[in-house]
Amino acid sequence: MTATHGQGLRADAARNYERIVVAADRAFEEVGPAVTLEEVARRAGVGVATVYRRFRNREQLVRAVFRHVVATEIEPATAVETDDPWRDLVTSLEATVDVLAERRVVLALARETDAVDVESLQRFVHSMDRPLRRAADAGLVRPELLPRDLAAVTMMALATVHPGDPDGADRRRYLALLIDGLRPSPTTLPPPSTPRENGG
Repeated sequence: MTATHGQGLRADAARNYERIVVAADRAFEEVGPAVTLEEVARRAGVGVATVYRRFRNREQLVRAVFRHVVATEIEPATAVETDDPWRDLVTSLEATVDVLAERRVVLALARETDAVDVESLQRFVHSMDRPLRRAADAGLVRPELLPRDLAAVTMMALATVHPGDPDGADRRRYLALLIDGLRPSPTTLPPPSTPRENGG
């Protein structure tokens, strides 16, 4: 096999991977959590064997979808910068909640199967780091805030998403309430938990 041929195969594999993940993202939300890998393959325009070769089970596919959403939608949204660090931070949080609110099935499956792994969470939290630091440097938020606090705010807002509110009025209301708590305050937040070593 020539180097060029090998590169072509790798490019084909990368394209197939992308098509499968994008198809799965849509299929989970349109069909529901019971969607089969056969249906994902059909939507992606690839053979079912290709899907099974890349993803041994549903958990791996859910993990790949979550990573894809973080990389292609959340990270670009949180990277936008203007001359208003507070508005940038708020916009980042609003965009993140909106993106994830559209993935109710994927989020539910991720919770059920522990498919959101350490790498995915680290990327998610890391994407919040720069907008938070810019707002903190400008004195616009509590100085004790951590990027993980913004991830928790996002998850709390997502807890208000429900089928009876298709326009997202509740999530916007409660996200605004949570965001207001990020502003500087005369009281300091209690410290967060610290990881325990060796399970002790």
